[in-house]
Amino acid sequence: MENILTIESPQNPRVKTAVKLRKSKVRAELKQTLVEGCREIGRAFESGWTFTELYYCPELYLAVDENQLVNQIHASGIPVFQCSEAAFRKMSYRDTPDGLLALSPLVGKTLDELELPENPLLLIAEDLEKPGNLGTILRTADATGVDAVIACDHKTDLNNPNVIRASIGTIFFMPVAEASTGETFQWLEKCGIQSLAAVPGATEEYTDVDMQTGTAIVVGAEDEGLSDAWKNGADRKVGIPMLGKNDSLNVSTAAAILLYEAVRQRRKPLKTA
Repeated sequence: MENILTIESPQNPRVKTAVKLRKSKVRAELKQTLVEGCREIGRAFESGWTFTELYYCPELYLAVDENQLVNQIHASGIPVFQCSEAAFRKMSYRDTPDGLLALSPLVGKTLDELELPENPLLLIAEDLEKPGNLGTILRTADATGVDAVIACDHKTDLNNPNVIRASIGTIFFMPVAEASTGETFQWLEKCGIQSLAAVPGATEEYTDVDMQTGTAIVVGAEDEGLSDAWKNGADRKVGIPMLGKNDSLNVSTAAAILLYEAVRQRRKPLKTA
C-alpha cells in the first residue's frame, strides 16, 4: 500500500496518545475513543462509520481477512499506520490483540437527535456501572430490533473501549442517546411513549402489558436496580416471574426477556394458504 507511515517505537507520540485514551477524561477532552479488533472495526466501517486513523500490525493478525479490511479503510482516505509489534502492544488494551486498532470520534446522540418510527421500541438503561453489561445490552437491542437505546444517569462511559468491545461494534450503528432521568421523562411524554419499569416483585407480569404501541423498557443498575424516580414515575411497573431463591436477574438478561416479549407481540402473524 502506498503512503503508509510506519511506527516503530513504543514512545511515539501517537502511541502515547492512544494509551491515554483509555481514560474517560482524556476521551472527553480529545473527543476520541479507541476501537480495537477486526470484528468491531469491520462492523463500524461497514455501517459507514468514519475513523480518525487506523493502526495495524501484520505480525499479530488472527484472521485472514484483516489485511483486506486495512486495504479498504486505506482506500477510503482514512490515515493508516503500520506498527511494530512492540508499538502496537503498547497501544492495545486486549490480552490477545489481533493487530487492528482505530481512533474514532465519540458516539452518542441527544434525545432530540433520535429519529424514530411510528410506535418505536426503546430500551432505557439507568445507572449501569459495568461496561460489559452495557455492551451486551446494545447487542440484545440490535437483535430485537430496538429503535434506540438511552443511557440515563450512567456510571459507565458510553465510549469506554470495553463497552465497544462487548457490543462487538454494535454501538456504531445502533442509535444511542445520553440523557438525565428528568430529561428522559419529559421527552417520553412529548413523544407519547409509554415507559415500563422492570421492578422485582411488581404485581403485573411483563407478558400482560401491551407493547405494540410506542414503548420504552427501563432497566436499572446491576446491584440496586432502578431508582425511585423510575419506580414511582414510570407509566407501569412490570415483573419477571422468579421461581427460585433469587429475586432478580442480571440486567442484560432481564432486558433480553422483556425485549423479546415485545418482539413476540409485534411480530406479524404468518400468512396461511
